[in-house]
Amino acid sequence: MSAQPRTARGTRTRARLLAAAEDVFASAGYHDASIVRITEQAGIGLGTFYLYFGGKQEIFDEVVDDLNARVRHAMTEAARAAEDRFDAEREGFRAFFRFTAQHPALYRIIRQAEFVSPGAQRRHYERIVRSYAHGLAAAQDAGEVRPLDPEIAAWALMGMGELIGMRYILWEAGGDGGTGGAPRDIPDHVLDELMALIQRGLAPDAPPSAATSREDVRHD
Repeated sequence: MSAQPRTARGTRTRARLLAAAEDVFASAGYHDASIVRITEQAGIGLGTFYLYFGGKQEIFDEVVDDLNARVRHAMTEAARAAEDRFDAEREGFRAFFRFTAQHPALYRIIRQAEFVSPGAQRRHYERIVRSYAHGLAAAQDAGEVRPLDPEIAAWALMGMGELIGMRYILWEAGGDGGTGGAPRDIPDHVLDELMALIQRGLAPDAPPSAATSREDVRHD
């Protein structure tokens, strides 16, 4: 269990170690990364590392959790001011794509976690789905979303966002999940197409018109 710092200076030191570890794991990969390399990049003594983390596995898990917390915060803050559920979807996805552009290491580190720390990878996705499903359930209760299983919908929508981000953010920037490639925003037409699919999939069925209802009565 990593130690939480007790001072502002300790908080800054721990944050520098996490930032350095994110870069090293993304560029070198878990197996070629080393604590020495992380501390050198952070400009922090090797002995200081062990005041905060027990070893390479522990700081890797913390990097996954830190990336997860930051991307969820970015999405939540972007969607907070939305006027309705579909505006929240658009702004939340836009924030996810922007975070991906600024932190392409997210993809490579989460892929590594499948083999290095499956529990951390599962925790990453489940935390996103839990928050997403809660928002969908609230929208369903408000009549903004058709009756559906919020958890299944959240997994499906998260998968769409992850692959769209990989195709139109990561690959277009020339990156492979490392630290290279210039950040870029999602193209407008891509976001528009994604939102059209989501809206058609989530929108409640339109109530029958008065004319249609009269026709039904006559046919009865």
